[in-house]
Parts: sequence; structure tokens; C-alpha cells
Amino acid sequence: MTVTMLSGRELNQDLGRAKRAAQAGPVIITDRGRPAHVLLSFDEYKRLSGKMRTLGDMLAAPGADDVDLPLPRR
Repeated sequence: MTVTMLSGRELNQDLGRAKRAAQAGPVIITDRGRPAHVLLSFDEYKRLSGKMRTLGDMLAAPGADDVDLPLPRR
């Protein structure tokens, strides 16, 4: 696995490069020289996050309290 570091400016100038690099490993995006974000391929994201099987699993996941779940009226 290759780890790539790009500044926010480099990311904005060449998004294609970042997407290609993410296929080989994580891309760390820096903001003012400090790591701020990580770009992953979707397959790697799924592998790391695990497979959620039920609605209950998704609602119990970290950050789910910020999700708006519209429900149909009966």
C-alpha cells in the first residue's frame, strides 16, 4: 500500500492525480502543512467501515445522529 500526501492546493489543481493515487492507497490531504483529510477508494472505505446489515446497524453507527431519515406518512 502506498500512502500519498498532497496539499489542498495540489488536490484542487489535479484531482485526477489524487483519484489515481487513492487506488494504490490512502491520500493524505494537508491544510497548512498539517494532515486534515484522507481520500480512499470506495472499496477501501467499505472494507474499513464494515458491512452494515440492518437499519438498526446503520442508525447505531457513529455519526448517525446527524442523519435525517425521512419516513413516509401512513
